[in-house]
Amino acid sequence: MLPRNPWKHAVRALSVLLLAAAATLAPTTAASAQVETVTATSRGWNDFSCKPSAAHPRPVVLVHGTFGNSVDNWLGLAPYLVNRGYCVFSLDYGQLPNVPFFHGLGPIAASAGQLDTYVDRVLAATGAPEADLVGHSQGGMMPRWYLKFLGGAAKVNALVGIAPDNHGTTLLGLTKLLPYFPGAEDLVSAATPGLADQIAGSAFLTKLNEGGDTVPGVRYHVIATRYDEVVTPYRSQYLSGPNVTNVLIQDKCALDLSEHVAIGTVDRVAFHEVANALDPAHATPTTCLSVIG
Repeated sequence: MLPRNPWKHAVRALSVLLLAAAATLAPTTAASAQVETVTATSRGWNDFSCKPSAAHPRPVVLVHGTFGNSVDNWLGLAPYLVNRGYCVFSLDYGQLPNVPFFHGLGPIAASAGQLDTYVDRVLAATGAPEADLVGHSQGGMMPRWYLKFLGGAAKVNALVGIAPDNHGTTLLGLTKLLPYFPGAEDLVSAATPGLADQIAGSAFLTKLNEGGDTVPGVRYHVIATRYDEVVTPYRSQYLSGPNVTNVLIQDKCALDLSEHVAIGTVDRVAFHEVANALDPAHATPTTCLSVIG
């Protein structure tokens, strides 16, 4: 028996499918999301008494992905950088009312404003004139709004994006189905504006990328995987312009099978490439052996 309003049910079904697909943008689980920030401090990051060293003079601010938060997205990379002598910080952004734990869902321009405030706080605490930013997925793209429109270029030395959706995503073509379901685009935009902003061709991305991908004075480093199933096509992650380095992790280690989530959370080959991007003067070759040490 057909439902009374098949279009309404189709819109709901497509929206659920979009949300399920987008949920892989960050590896949040209910259990790990409840880890308190104090746990992060005990692991050595989000310690606002940390003072950058001469070897690593800039604090590193980690920017989580959609559905992520300041702790669980960085349980691998944050200690990795702390153990190498960096002052490391991470923030929560893009919270929606009555939605705990799962962040990065609010309008991305507003999230960039939250990043602006947080970077100012980190610079004030550490005494450093600039920070380096490392972001996963939305967290690798959203800071570009901060750099371009909110004066962030004067406060940031480098932006390292791990699987960033710099030019949006088609979610393997799924987003192209939205126009065929009346009301679906409005529903996604109203419920989760942060997701709508990330769809290839959105008004947000059009404004972000018009006039060029980069701004002067900032180094950009993109780390992508050919097995990305979320930010598709994966080459859309790449940036063009001066001071840009685009890296396909399989060119560094052909055996690396990391997809969208793994490359930002557990992939030590990618972590090594992040360390190289933060300190290019002392970079060492990124290879499959980078998982050691």
